[in-house]
Amino acid sequence: MDKKLLDIVCCPLTRLPLQLLDGTRLARLNSAIEAGGVLARSESPVGEKLIEALVTRDGRLVYPVRAGIPILLEEESIDWKQLGE
Repeated sequence: MDKKLLDIVCCPLTRLPLQLLDGTRLARLNSAIEAGGVLARSESPVGEKLIEALVTRDGRLVYPVRAGIPILLEEESIDWKQLGE
């Protein structure tokens, strides 16, 4: 993820700044995805593990990054609360 891009993007819902999801939390999210227990805000299951993701500074919403491009769509976002935190 390009650092310059990261400095200017924000969450389209909350307008909070975004940062890269750290490795520990990414691994936890991917384990839940693999177990079939993660839904996007569109209520559809997240089917594939993420290589990178962005998270709001408050840690609440996660956005996938695919091929280096952040997918900043409400329906693609993942609410972290469903992982039990």
